[in-house]
Amino acid sequence: HHGPGRLKPFWLTVVSEQRPTDSIPPPQPSANMRKTALITGITGQDGSYLAELLLEKEYEVHGIMRRSSSFNTSRIDHIFDRIKLHYGDLVDSSNLCSIMAKVKPDEVYNLGAQSHVAVSFCEPEYTAQTDGVGTLRLLEAIRTCGLEKSTRFYQASTSELYGLVQEVPQKETTPFYPRSPYAVAKLYGFWIVKNYREAYGMYALNGILFNHESPRRGGTFVTKKVTAAVASIMAGKQERIVLGNLDSLRDWGHARDYVRAMWMM
Repeated sequence: HHGPGRLKPFWLTVVSEQRPTDSIPPPQPSANMRKTALITGITGQDGSYLAELLLEKEYEVHGIMRRSSSFNTSRIDHIFDRIKLHYGDLVDSSNLCSIMAKVKPDEVYNLGAQSHVAVSFCEPEYTAQTDGVGTLRLLEAIRTCGLEKSTRFYQASTSELYGLVQEVPQKETTPFYPRSPYAVAKLYGFWIVKNYREAYGMYALNGILFNHESPRRGGTFVTKKVTAAVASIMAGKQERIVLGNLDSLRDWGHARDYVRAMWMM
């Protein structure tokens, strides 16, 4: 039995908005001309799997990564020489416009974000700038480069939009009730994508993603926290596992399946 406030997603863990034009088929690789894709968050779990998928489909793959004093490319090292990376940040609009003008992508996948709910309470302004306004900056970069009629835009949205759930299971028409700075920032991203689609006729959509995992999942998320703690306990390095809310209910999928859904949308 699932009481009020508990999240029990439905069987399909990706909620997609209706396509702007239902007659437009999913993108297919062309025999004569390679499609070009630009991925924000390419060094993350989803970004790395999506890059692999698009390379398999013979795309030219570009990615945006933040400058750091140490390399954080471990998830894409095996495809490093097959992709093109650009230093950039979702808080820097001039940089994003420059990259967009140079790459002229057929498809943009916005997977970059400050994606940790707990951290969003510590860094609410940065989370808003990256996850919310960052989405706007990408859409504006597409529009100001004159690509709004030719570039498809995918926004990685989140089940955190539902927050204090208003119905179980959730569907596309379930009211949103975000309960963290992360969720509120993502809600702005969701609506600005919808607004740009309706205002400018852009092929822009949101995929509402529920929890998904893989061996590339970050160590601060619950599955990796549990497995790492179990290994430490077995090695005699710690005695117990410390977790947060144990009452949450989630549906889990695999990141590789999720990125295929992104491409199909």
